[in-house]
Amino acid sequence: MNSLLADVLSLFQQPAALRELGMIGVLLVTAALFARGVRGQIKGNAAASGMRQLAFPLLGGLLLSIMRFVAHHNAWPLHFVAVAVQLLWAMAGIRMAVFAVQHAFPKALWVRSFGRNIAALVWCGVALDLVGILPEMIAWLDGFVIPLGKSHITLWGVFQGVASVFGSLIVALWLGGVIEARLMQASGLDSSVQVVLSRVAKALLILVSILVGVELVGLDLTALSVFSGALGVGLGLGMQKIASNYVSGFIILLDRSIKIGNLIQVGNERGEVLNITTRYTVLRALTGAHFIVPNEVLVGSVVQNDSFVDPKTRVAVQVQVAYGTDVERVLPILEEIGRKPERVRQEPAPQAYLVSFDESGMTLELGVWIADPGSGTLGLRSDLNRAVLQRFREEGIEIPFPQREVRMLNPA
Repeated sequence: MNSLLADVLSLFQQPAALRELGMIGVLLVTAALFARGVRGQIKGNAAASGMRQLAFPLLGGLLLSIMRFVAHHNAWPLHFVAVAVQLLWAMAGIRMAVFAVQHAFPKALWVRSFGRNIAALVWCGVALDLVGILPEMIAWLDGFVIPLGKSHITLWGVFQGVASVFGSLIVALWLGGVIEARLMQASGLDSSVQVVLSRVAKALLILVSILVGVELVGLDLTALSVFSGALGVGLGLGMQKIASNYVSGFIILLDRSIKIGNLIQVGNERGEVLNITTRYTVLRALTGAHFIVPNEVLVGSVVQNDSFVDPKTRVAVQVQVAYGTDVERVLPILEEIGRKPERVRQEPAPQAYLVSFDESGMTLELGVWIADPGSGTLGLRSDLNRAVLQRFREEGIEIPFPQREVRMLNPA
C-alpha cells in the first residue's frame, strides 16, 4: 500500500501526468456539457428517463476511450485514463441497475436503500481492483471447488453466477417495464389484453435472464434436472391452489368476462373491480372496504356482473296504497317522481306498475334506470322514497299500515 501511494505521488510530479489529468478534466467537462444538452432534448417515457441518467457516464467513457485509442497508436504514456474509464463505467452500471429496479418496483420503499447498497458494493469492488487486492481475492475464492453432480463449480463461480443472474434480472425487469409502458399506451388494445401481454412478456424475460445468467457461469443445466422434476411434483401437489389461481387469472384477463371498473357480486361480496392480478382480484365495496378474491373463486362460481354487457342498472322502490285509491291516478305521479333525480336515465323512461294485492293495500313499484351503479343505489332509493312520501301527502294519497279486525263471538 505504501509503495502504491509513493508511485501515485511520484506520478503527480511528472509533467506528462499533469497534462493527462488536465486533458481528462477537459473531456469530462465537455461530456458534462453535452450530457446537459442531451438531457434537455430527451423527454418522454421511462426509457428516456433512463437515458438521461446514463448520458454523462456514457459520453465521458466514450470520449476517454477515444483519447485512450489515440494515445495507444501514438505511443503516448497514460496513467489515469484507464482508471477514469473504469470509474465511469462503474457509475453507468450503478445508475442503470438502480433505475431498472426503481422502474420495476416504483412503489417499493426498499429501492432507495438498495441503490445505496449497490453503489457501495460496486465502488468497493472498483477500489479493491485499483489497489490490486481484487485479483488476489478472486484467486483465493477460485480455489474452493464445490462438486455438483458430474460438474464442479468454484466459490468464485457461485459469485459470478449470482452476479450474472442478478444483472440479467435487472435488464429483464427494465425491458419488461418498457414493454409494459408501451402496451399501456396502445389505444387499440383492450386493457385486459394489455395486462396479459405485459405479464407474459415479463415472465418470459425473467426466465430467459435466469437461463442466460446460469449459462454465463458455465453451469450444466442437466445437473438441475432432478431438482426441476421435484419442483414440478411440488407444484402439482403442494402448490396446486396457487397454480390454479394463476391459471384462473390469465383466463379472466384473456376472456374479458370481468374487467376493471365492473360492478360484480360473488357470494356475499359485492363491489367495483379495482385491480386484476394473476393471483387475485381486488373489489371495493360501496362501504369503502376492499375484498381480495382469489381468481379460482371467480372462475369456479357464479358471478353477477352488473356491467358485463351494458352498465345500465334498474333500481326499483315499492310503496303501498289503500284499496280505495285511484291507481290510474297514482301511477303517472310515480313516473313523474322517477324522472326528477339527476342520476336517472330518461331512456328507458321510468315506469310504475301495480305489483300485487296484499293484506293492507295494493303494492306499486317504481322502476328507474341508472348508468353509474358503482356509485351505489341506497342514496337514490332514499331520495325516491322521500319524494314519494312528500308527494303522496300533498296529493292526499293514503299509505296504509297493517290493521287487524278482531270479532268477539258470544261476548257473554
